[in-house]
Amino acid sequence: MLIDGVFAGGGVKSFAFIGALQVLEEKNYSFERVAGTSAGSIVASFIKAGYTSEEIYKLINELDAQSLMDYRKTWIPNKFMRWFLLYYKLGLYKGEQLEQWVKEKLADKGVSTFGDIQEGSLKIVVSDITRGRIVVLPDDLPQYGLIPEKFSIAKAVRMSSSIPYFFEPAKLWDRQGKKSYIVDGGVLSNFPIWLFMDPQTLRSRRPVIGFRLTPKLEDIPNRKISNALEMFHSLFETMRKAHDIRYIIKEHAQNIVFIPIDDVKATDFDLSDEMKQQLVHLGRMKTELFLKKWQY
Repeated sequence: MLIDGVFAGGGVKSFAFIGALQVLEEKNYSFERVAGTSAGSIVASFIKAGYTSEEIYKLINELDAQSLMDYRKTWIPNKFMRWFLLYYKLGLYKGEQLEQWVKEKLADKGVSTFGDIQEGSLKIVVSDITRGRIVVLPDDLPQYGLIPEKFSIAKAVRMSSSIPYFFEPAKLWDRQGKKSYIVDGGVLSNFPIWLFMDPQTLRSRRPVIGFRLTPKLEDIPNRKISNALEMFHSLFETMRKAHDIRYIIKEHAQNIVFIPIDDVKATDFDLSDEMKQQLVHLGRMKTELFLKKWQY
């Protein structure tokens, strides 16, 4: 059965997506179109390149996350370098190694640019913080004077995965030569299920399954706010998630696999093999339960 799939951001927690993919493969589901933000964009791009769930697990499991932490070389002493990189480069790491890794893995399947895959079959969300808007790649690239079919998928993934202050922002220039800073798509839309819905009817032309690394909305606890720092965190999280939550109304929540993961952070790059397997198992379990009740 052909479906569309949407994968949320979540860093290393995305191991749970692999368990979900395993179940879908076993049940003979396949993706016509996929969309993703941040880590979800990595999974989505590998799916469209033709990787199976087991191959994706092997790729991510063998990845040395430390190799992605590519410091920019400077003449500044180490103890000051982090502050220098944050202040002037806007991120601790360049992000070039992440892009190169994705580029190599896609090339192994004969994929480089959006022109190498079916048109419209992959959509990646990034955040243009200069212009303050959500950008969908490759759809919105003409706004920057770029040809969608010639744009690197690996570059799009690197943009969508540019965690603010962790990776340096990527840059795009519009037709007037004005520069935009591009960061993690999760800043503005961590779960872009709206991409495959008609804006008038909020319905899609084929079944869509979304995968979120959070509990169901009614199971998310209220935030504790007792000081200014907690209020700032709550403000940021509310602004970051409000756009997506708007689309997760009751009618559409039935098409979403909620995979609650509370004890792992997105940047816990030193996960043990046991924890990785636990995440895969959780993804399997939640997807199996979802499919038993899913009505499309």
